[in-house]
Amino acid sequence: MKLKIKDIAIASGGPLIAVMNSKDAAMFDIHVMDRIKIKKGKIIETVVVDIAQSKKVVPKGRLGVFEEVIRSLNLKNNDIVDIAIARKPLSIDYIKKKLDGQRLSKEEINQIVWDIVHNKLSAVEMTYFVAACYTNVMTTEETILLTKAMVEHGDVLKLNKYPVVDKHSIGGIPGNRTTLVVVPIIAVAGYYIPKTSSRSITSAAGTADTMEVLADVTFPIKKMKEIVLKTRGCIVWGGALNLAPADDKIIAVERPLEIDAESQLLASIMAKKHSVSSTHILIDVPVNKDSKVKNRVEALKLKKEFEKIGKKLKKHIKVLITDGRQPIGNGIGPALEARDVLWVLKRDPRRPIDLEKKCLMMCANIFSMVGLKEGYKKALSILNSGKAYQKMVEIIKAQNGKEIAAEDIKIGKYSYDVLSAKSGRIIDIDNVLVSRIARIAGAPHDKGAGIYLYNHIGSKVKKKEKLFTIYSESRHEFEYAKDMAKSSKVFIIR
Repeated sequence: MKLKIKDIAIASGGPLIAVMNSKDAAMFDIHVMDRIKIKKGKIIETVVVDIAQSKKVVPKGRLGVFEEVIRSLNLKNNDIVDIAIARKPLSIDYIKKKLDGQRLSKEEINQIVWDIVHNKLSAVEMTYFVAACYTNVMTTEETILLTKAMVEHGDVLKLNKYPVVDKHSIGGIPGNRTTLVVVPIIAVAGYYIPKTSSRSITSAAGTADTMEVLADVTFPIKKMKEIVLKTRGCIVWGGALNLAPADDKIIAVERPLEIDAESQLLASIMAKKHSVSSTHILIDVPVNKDSKVKNRVEALKLKKEFEKIGKKLKKHIKVLITDGRQPIGNGIGPALEARDVLWVLKRDPRRPIDLEKKCLMMCANIFSMVGLKEGYKKALSILNSGKAYQKMVEIIKAQNGKEIAAEDIKIGKYSYDVLSAKSGRIIDIDNVLVSRIARIAGAPHDKGAGIYLYNHIGSKVKKKEKLFTIYSESRHEFEYAKDMAKSSKVFIIR
């Protein structure tokens, strides 16, 4: 069957998709989610089919194709191509097997990951894989195989250095910008720390969003290596690199239902760390009713799994179970968090002490892992000497940024102070509401939007004392965030 190409100017963001007219599809008994092979010259590509009921979208005799298919086959509008029915990928059978609660072999897991990386599975099919692993938790062996497959089907940063240090927080806590303080301290101490970080999914800012206030974060792996070898550290966006690319695609389908299967969380973190050749990895597991890990029992179980996987991958792993009851730092949102970080590095009196203490504690644990004694004292000495700040400036410049004073970081021009309704002691802060209000105000897409906190749990406050300030760059978003704050109990005071 020959059809004429119609470029419908839509990108799927991954899967290869073509759209057939309903009459053409009926002629060959092709249904939604079936596969067809498209042949142009000697190039053949297998794609997932959607069906158009309206001839206005895709007329009879035409084949609508998404941008990914255009690029893969180097197609142009009105090209004539050959169409043939294709079988579904082998991995569909393996996903069904996992849905039935059976274990997957190395070959089966490898095939699923290969199909994900090469866009052979639709978003629906990937979602079934995520759901299968969520309801029928993978064994430790399966998780290790998934980790290795994710690394194998991506690039690897080879530094040929030892040790290579890394850190990761499993997230869920507003603020918590430890990376931007820990990386320069560790680098000053003489250790390599190639840190890849994520952008926000549901929070007011990811580490990459905050670093982007100060420098570029999007680099190819070759440039990342140059930066690390020059400065011993970097803070770059992992999504721009081809490191464990299957992980990014899996995360995209987890997002709508906020599913975070334990096996995929473990594989996701360990694959990213393995792909940058890390040898000593510190994992931060914040615990709270609103975070990913709800209680200490869950945290200890996760800790044990990290350690088992680390041992199999020949990695030194240390898991810290930390207090996730409240935001870490005062600024919530990219620019406000970047300002906090610079205040800590510059030893400014306005620096958030909780963020500083957590960073020093993490550095102490990393130093302990590599055999250094009195790690807390050493990290504090590096911070107080100004060397950590100078190292951060060096990293910022290597990432195409320039030195900037915290006061010169642009904050949203619209602001609103939220005051305490009564006197008392703060006994709880709602992390979910903190992130939600900051996002409604415009974070992270507007770098200057967010929330600045003046108090934390345990603080005594007086009636009409400032609890936090909302900042926004947009009048519309500002009004919405203000209304949300007025109708919400972000702080519980007794």
